[in-house]
Amino acid sequence: MQQKEIEKINNMANAVRFLSIDMITKAKSGHPGLPMGCAELATTLFAKHLRFSVNYPKWENRDRFILSAGHGSALLYSLLYLSGYKDITIDDIKNFRQIGSKTAGHPEYRFLDGIETTTGPLGQGIATSVGIAIAEKIKKSKLGSDIIDNKIYVLAGDGCLMEGISEEAISLAGTLNLNNLIVLWDNNNITIDGNATIANKVDMKARFKANNWNVFEIKDGYNIEEIDSVIELAKSSNKPAFIDVHTVIGHGYKPVENSASVHGSPLSEEQIIEAKSSVNYPEIPFEIPSEILSSWKEIGHKFDTEAKIFNEKVENLPADKKEFFNLITKKTSSNIDSVITSLKEKFIKENYSKATRNANGVIVEEIAGLIQNLIGGTADLAGPTVVKNKNTKDITATDFSGNFIHYGIREHEMACAMNGLSLSGLKAFGSTFFTFFDYLKPALRLSALMHQGCVYVFTHDSFFIGEDGPTHQPIEHLASLRATPNVNVIRPADAIEAAEAWQIAINENTKPTVLLFSRQSAPLLRADATTENKVSRGAYIISDFKEGKEKLMTIIATGTEVATAIEVQKILLEKHNINTRVVSMPSMNLFENQSDEYKESIIDDETITVSIEAGSTFGWAKYAEINIGLDTFGASAPAKDLQEKFGFTSEQITQKILDNLK
Repeated sequence: MQQKEIEKINNMANAVRFLSIDMITKAKSGHPGLPMGCAELATTLFAKHLRFSVNYPKWENRDRFILSAGHGSALLYSLLYLSGYKDITIDDIKNFRQIGSKTAGHPEYRFLDGIETTTGPLGQGIATSVGIAIAEKIKKSKLGSDIIDNKIYVLAGDGCLMEGISEEAISLAGTLNLNNLIVLWDNNNITIDGNATIANKVDMKARFKANNWNVFEIKDGYNIEEIDSVIELAKSSNKPAFIDVHTVIGHGYKPVENSASVHGSPLSEEQIIEAKSSVNYPEIPFEIPSEILSSWKEIGHKFDTEAKIFNEKVENLPADKKEFFNLITKKTSSNIDSVITSLKEKFIKENYSKATRNANGVIVEEIAGLIQNLIGGTADLAGPTVVKNKNTKDITATDFSGNFIHYGIREHEMACAMNGLSLSGLKAFGSTFFTFFDYLKPALRLSALMHQGCVYVFTHDSFFIGEDGPTHQPIEHLASLRATPNVNVIRPADAIEAAEAWQIAINENTKPTVLLFSRQSAPLLRADATTENKVSRGAYIISDFKEGKEKLMTIIATGTEVATAIEVQKILLEKHNINTRVVSMPSMNLFENQSDEYKESIIDDETITVSIEAGSTFGWAKYAEINIGLDTFGASAPAKDLQEKFGFTSEQITQKILDNLK
């Protein structure tokens, strides 16, 4: 590399550094340490290696840059603005961290084109990048290397690599040999509390090697030639690549270098002026020399022609590949409505009364063979969650043409990878036991925050799983999920509702859907196979009042407790002359989306209302005066014994209702 080019990149890096600290200082909030320390690294990556186009920001064959260390968001915003992305202005830069700004405290997907995923919770970026890398491998296998052949670059810090999710992520990446993934470690040995070594003495290079990664090192994170040459080597790696980049937090202003304080404390205006003057950079905030800005704009347009040619190639794809491409770019969607209607007819014909997890298996087998961009997976529970079938083919390190991922016992990484798959245009579902929802909650929360239509298949939905005991029996989990914004939570009562729940999940692209299935058997309660999807209403009358009698009570239930509620309805009428109706409420949030008129037709103020659910009663007071649930942990015993112990037989529930009426 010629000295002139080195100087040019150094000048461009100074623009990144000073624009970042200007916005942080103006906001009086932010993290200047990383942008200052990684300016040369990021600039060299963008200028010499990253394939992207500001004119075609969603070009499918672009490289991805993921700032896993999301607290350094000012770095990313500076890179996007300087490169010339059209949806970010200097006013956005100046309004960093302010109300309504696109430049939020941590990078948020959907705010700006160049943000590939929401990051901030440490470890989520590197973990999601594994899913993106898998997705690009899948697309490459289906569309060909002349269409998709790209790299995923991740900038991660000590915090990302200390979080437990990083181990799940790098282990899965090594297992699948994702050689399109390159992780750059901002190795500055500083965290908020001081030197990273006070809490972590892991040999990171040995750790990555042990997980089947190739390891590289940049000994001087400010030597442009060294950065360039090592990244070039990593690009040809036959395994996922880890680059140990030795950096200095706060680089560019000696008084704050190598200090923990610069991680999250803005520089003063006086300090910025001093830092700028040391390299003859304009002292006026947000002023960028025209020749430097021009150099950056050239980088942003470097691959415009390649992106344009790509679009022309896509137009000439064979029909089957074109259909897949349209699916992943969301130009079309899979229509499974007729398949769901056929499945409902099948369940009615067979009087299908097995556990809803088994019904789930029948449904997944049908749609796995139908939807090209559907990628399933499991955290080592393919059998118990009934998601593996004749229409699923394993994705392996040597073959990405399949549609099923064995994530291993890595629930959290499964959910992170699902986000990555979804961000890349694939429809992702993953399965585990409901109680392990806690292990993956941070990633599910990001699914909701990013408006991704991931499908979470959770089985073993209550204490009715029996002998495994309270460690495996979800109690508070439903309440927790229902409290999470922008999530469809659906607990089907039978096979018909299970089919309708999957129909909703497949057609939903703006929020994750959680499907909760039972291990215990579920009698078929519905005998209608119409095209109407009653689950989409959230709640509906499944067994109405007895005509000619005074209407006294409404019983609301979910899941397998709906069948019990119908039994209670019968006992109350025949033995106590209490006329009731039963409402199945598979989804509270879908019910809340209905009109007031509809909601009042299902739950009115004229009858006593009772809720029945084998879980926490938290949240049910909104709908019912009498709430029957379980507000303690479960126990280890056969399911029928637990049903009696916790008072969930139809006779016991009837008595509880009568006692409350007194």
